[in-house]
Amino acid sequence: MDDPGSRMHAFAEQLFPICRSITGDGLRESLRLIGEQIPIAIHGLPSGTQAFDWTIPQEWVVRQAWIRDKHGEDVVNFRNHNLHLVGYSGPVRARMSLAELMPHLHSKPELPDAIPYRTSYYKDDWGFCLPHRLLGQLKDEEYEVLVDTDLVDGELNYGELLIPGSSDEEFLISCHCCHPSMANDNLSGMVIAAEIASHLIDRPLRQSYRFLFLPGTIGSIAWLARNQALIPKISGGLVLACVGDPGPLTYKKTRHGNSIVDRAVESVFNGECPSAEIKEFMPYGYDERQYGSPGINLAVGCLSRSSYGSFPEYHTSADDMSFITAEALRDTLEKLEKILFIVDRNMRYLNLKPMAEPQLGKYGLYGTTGGVRTGRSTEMALLWVLNLSDGSNDLLSIAEKSGIDFTQIHDASQRLVKAGLMRELRD
Repeated sequence: MDDPGSRMHAFAEQLFPICRSITGDGLRESLRLIGEQIPIAIHGLPSGTQAFDWTIPQEWVVRQAWIRDKHGEDVVNFRNHNLHLVGYSGPVRARMSLAELMPHLHSKPELPDAIPYRTSYYKDDWGFCLPHRLLGQLKDEEYEVLVDTDLVDGELNYGELLIPGSSDEEFLISCHCCHPSMANDNLSGMVIAAEIASHLIDRPLRQSYRFLFLPGTIGSIAWLARNQALIPKISGGLVLACVGDPGPLTYKKTRHGNSIVDRAVESVFNGECPSAEIKEFMPYGYDERQYGSPGINLAVGCLSRSSYGSFPEYHTSADDMSFITAEALRDTLEKLEKILFIVDRNMRYLNLKPMAEPQLGKYGLYGTTGGVRTGRSTEMALLWVLNLSDGSNDLLSIAEKSGIDFTQIHDASQRLVKAGLMRELRD
C-alpha cells in the first residue's frame, strides 16, 4: 500500500477493536503491533513503583462484563463494545434494582446514540456506559450485573524508539496509547507517530529523534522519572493527539512560547495552512503538560486537528473509524514532515566574506547576464542568507525576516557552504 494516508487508516482499523487501558494485555498487544511497523523496545515498570508523586498502579484484567434484565437479555455487554465498561472497574456480581444501578450508569444526553468513555483509574469503583437513548428505556425492575475483572500486581508498559542523528541532541515525539476503541483521540496519534518514524529511520539526521508510545499521564510521568538523565538532551518535542479528523490543524504552544518547535509550526502554518489555529500553552490537555511541568520544563507542544473536547464525538463511541480519514492523516503527516525538516535543519552560519557582497557570479551562484529577473527568488535567498549570517541569526530567523520559504533559505545556505562562502556554527 503506497499511499501513506491509506496505510495509516488501515493500521488504525487493525488497532481499533483492542481494549486498551493504562496497563494490561490490550496495551501490550497494541505496542506489539506497532513493533511490527517500527523497531520499538517495549519496557515495563512494576506495579507499586514510585514515579515522582505517583505510584504505578496494578494491572487491570478484564474477562467479561454485562447487565441483564429480568428475562436474562443483555442490556449492555462489554463484548459488543469495549466502551460499555468503565475503565478499571472492580469486580461485581449482584442483583439490584434500577434505582441501585443508576449511580453506576453513564450516558451523554447531547449525543443520545453514542456510548461515552469513562474511567476510574485511581478510585475503587465500577460502572457501565450506554447510549442515553437506551438509558431512558430501562424499566423499573431487577437487573443482574456481572463485572468479571481483577486488579493484580503486574506492570505498566510503554514503547520507545531512538533514531540516532549526527548529534546527541534529541527531539521528542510522544503519543498516548491507553484509550479503548476511539479512532481520533488515540489511534490517529499512534499511527502517525509510527509512520513518521518509519520515514526518519533511513534518513541522514542532525538531531536524534526519540519516539514514546505511552499510556496517558502516568506513562509520561513514569518515563520522565525513570529517564531524568536524558532530559537535558531534549531540545523540544511534539505530542500527537486527535490528528486524523477533517478539521483544520491546531497547535498548542510549548511552555516556552517561542521555542524552535513553536516557530517551526508557525512557519509551516503561515505558509500552507490559512485556517490553522495556534493556541497559547495551558497546563491542561495531553502529556505536553507533564513534559512542560516546572521541574522538567521541556519545550514540547501539542499538534492536533480538532483539539480535545472541541468536537461532539470526543470521548465517545462516535469517535470511530468513520471519523478519521486517510486524507486528513496524510495531510497531518505532510505538515509534520515539514515541521521536522525545519527543526532538524535550522542552524546558524557565519559569512566568511562579510566585507561587502561577494561576487557570486564567479562562484557559479549568480546569473552572468545583468537585468535578467529569471531565478530572482533564488538569488534573493542567497543574498538574505549572506547578509544575516553573522552568527546571531538562525535560518528560520532569516526565513521569517525575508518572507522566503524556509526550504529555499536552507537550500541557499547549503549552496553557499559548498562554495566556501559560509561555515556552520555549532554551539
